[in-house]
Amino acid sequence: MSTYIGFFILSFVLSFIITFLLMLLMRRLDIVDRPRTEQRKKHKKVIPLGGGMAIFLSFFLVLLLTYYDGEVGALISGRSLIGMGLGGAFLMLGGVIDDKYSLSPQYQFIFPVLAAITILAFGIGPHRVTNPFGGMIDLSAVEISVGNIGNLVLFADFLVFFWLMGMMFTTKFLDGLDGLAAGMVCIGALVLFFLSRQAAWFQPEMSMISIIFVGAILGFLFWNFHPAKIFLGEGGSLFLGFLLGCMAIISGGKIATTLLVMGIPALDVFRVIIRRMQKRKSIFVGDREHLHFLLVDMGLGHRQTVYLLYGISLLFGMSALFLQSHQKLVALILLFILMLLVGVWFSAKERQKNDIQGGT
Repeated sequence: MSTYIGFFILSFVLSFIITFLLMLLMRRLDIVDRPRTEQRKKHKKVIPLGGGMAIFLSFFLVLLLTYYDGEVGALISGRSLIGMGLGGAFLMLGGVIDDKYSLSPQYQFIFPVLAAITILAFGIGPHRVTNPFGGMIDLSAVEISVGNIGNLVLFADFLVFFWLMGMMFTTKFLDGLDGLAAGMVCIGALVLFFLSRQAAWFQPEMSMISIIFVGAILGFLFWNFHPAKIFLGEGGSLFLGFLLGCMAIISGGKIATTLLVMGIPALDVFRVIIRRMQKRKSIFVGDREHLHFLLVDMGLGHRQTVYLLYGISLLFGMSALFLQSHQKLVALILLFILMLLVGVWFSAKERQKNDIQGGT
C-alpha cells in the first residue's frame, strides 16, 4: 500500500505545481475564458483555460515512471499505455486550439473521434463482457480484415468507439460548474481503485493507474474548486471522460461499474439532447438545461449542487463494490428511473412557469 501512496503523492504534487504554472502560461498566451453576457456563464473574472493539461502531463509522467519501475506493464501492456497517451495527446492538441480560437462544433468533433480511433488502432478493448444473467458475451464473433492494418472486431470495436465518445461528451457537458466534472471522474477512478483491490477482481496494475489518476485530478482540483482559478478547457473536459472510459475497458470491461458513478450525468446528457431536439435547437449549443444548472436555478448554491451530485455518484459508485453483475443492472435501471422522474418533474416546472408568464 505504501507504493500506491507514494505514487499518489507524486502525482498530486506534480499536478498541483503544473496547474499553477499553466495558470501563468495561459494568461500570458491569452488562452482564457472571459465573462460573457450569456446566461450559463456566471464567473466575473478572466479565468485561464487549458488546466486539463496538468492532469494529462502529471498522470502520464508518473505512469511512465511506474512502467520503468516495473509496477505497471506486465498485465497491462505498454502498447495500451501508448495508445491512451497518444489518444489523450490528440485531445490536448485539439483542446488548446479550441480554447484559443473557439472552433465550430464540426471541427471540435474531429479530435474526440481521433482519440477513439487511436484506441481501436492499438487494439484496446474487451472481446468479451460479463453477461449480467451469467457467463460471458463474446464480442469477437465477427471480424473484418482491413488489409495490413489488421482486423476490425466489429461488435467489440463499435462498443469501444461509442462508449468512449459517450464518456467524453458526458464529461464535456458536465463541465459547467467549478470542480464538478473533475470531482465526479475522481470518484469514478477511486471506485475503480478499491474495486481492483478486492480479492475477486484483484488487479494491482489497475489499482496503480487509478490512484495515479486520482492524485492528478486532486492536484488540479485544488485550483479548480469553486471559486475556480483555472478551468479544464475543451481538451481537459474530454480527456477526463476518455481516460476513465479507457480504464473501464482495460480493467476487464467494468463498464457497468463506471456507469453507476457517471450514470446521472450520462443520462442527463441524453435528456438534454432530447430537450434541445424538441425545441429545434442545435445539440451543440450550450444552455442551462443540464441538471446542475437547473439545481442552481432552483436556489441551491454552487458548492451545494456540486456536493449533492458528488454524493449521489459516490453512493452508486460504492454500491458497485458490493453488487453482483445482475444487481448492478438493477441499480442502473433504478438510476434510469430516477433520472426519468427528474426530467418529468423539471419539464412540469417549466410548463408551469411558461403558463404563469403567458397569463401575465
